[in-house]
Formats: sequence, structure tokens, C-alpha cells
Amino acid sequence: MISHICGRLVEKRDSGVILEVNGISYEIWLPPAVLNTLEGSTGQDGQLKLVTYYYHQVDQSKAVPVLIGFLNEIEKDFFEQFITVSGIGPKAACRALSLPFSVIAEAIDNGDSSLLRTLPGIGEQRAREIIAKLQGKVGRFGLIQDKPLGPAPKIKDDMKQEALDVLIQLQYKRREAEDMLNKAITRNPSLKTCEEILNEVYRQKTKK
Repeated sequence: MISHICGRLVEKRDSGVILEVNGISYEIWLPPAVLNTLEGSTGQDGQLKLVTYYYHQVDQSKAVPVLIGFLNEIEKDFFEQFITVSGIGPKAACRALSLPFSVIAEAIDNGDSSLLRTLPGIGEQRAREIIAKLQGKVGRFGLIQDKPLGPAPKIKDDMKQEALDVLIQLQYKRREAEDMLNKAITRNPSLKTCEEILNEVYRQKTKK
């Protein structure tokens, strides 16, 4: 069983990284939440150390060994809690963990199925199952220091203004529209486009 791996970062992909260890290259999947915080984790020599979850992905008649990487044991612990939910395997969890772990843990503890439904592959029923299984058990993960620091990217400001213009055209008062947008972006920091922001506002309203 491989519990840690340390090697030279050769390539960063959408789904993870390639590490070279003693002349052998390893493909390691990373949840988006980990991939988004990877910058600054490599040493001056390009070395990256990851805590890993090792399993065999069974596909028809073959079993493929898979490594999923994390920056520390706490992130791995949260992942292992997440996959205790019925119907969520390692591959699905790796894809679903797209927001900071602390944000997801807080949503679970607060019973916020609306936010959980924004995670890739997580629908209404699965969100309820996650809350039923993990609520009250993940509070410590809400303390992980993984939320973005500093102001939001400029593109988000532009998209927010575009979304505000749309809501005003839909006859919402400016103050009401700004309040809805601020709540939507706070609930889901990964929003990038006007459409995503408006969809989150809609989910927020339909939950009431």
C-alpha cells in the first residue's frame, strides 16, 4: 500500500499531476479542491510530497491501481469520511470535491443541500444522503485553512456586474439583487460565469 509519495512535478493536468520518482512517472489524481491549492506546495527543486489514497478501480474484467493525492492527512481523512456515503466511490468523490473542504464540511454540518448539489455528480438525493450520514461528524474539517485569500478575481467582479444587470432587467430592486448575488457567491466561491451565478441565485430562491 502506498501512503505517501514524493517526487518531481513533471506535469499538472486537469485531473491531477504526474510525479517522477527515481526515473518512474506516476499519475496521481487530485480532487479539484486540492489541485486549486497546489501552487506553492512544491519545493525549490520542484519536489512535491503528497499523502495518498491507494485503491483498485475495477472495470469489467480488469482492476487498475489508482493513486489519489492530498496535501496532508486531514484532507485525506475528510475524503475517507466522504466515501463512507452509500453510492460515492473514490472516483466519484475525487470529482465531487471541487470546493474547499472547509466549505463542504460546513455545508454538511449546516444541512445545506443546496450547496452540496453544486458539487459535480451530486444531485438532490445524494446531497440528502451525505447530510444524513455525515452531519455532526465533520465539524473539525470546517477548520481547514483552505479558503481563498484576498479579493475575488477581477473576472468574478465583471460577471457579478453582468448578473446584477440581468436581475435588474428582471424587475428586481438593486439592493435586493446585490444581496442575492453576494449570498450566492459566498455560498459557492467557485462560480466563474454570469450563468453559474444566476443559477446559484435561482437555487437559493427555490430552497426558501
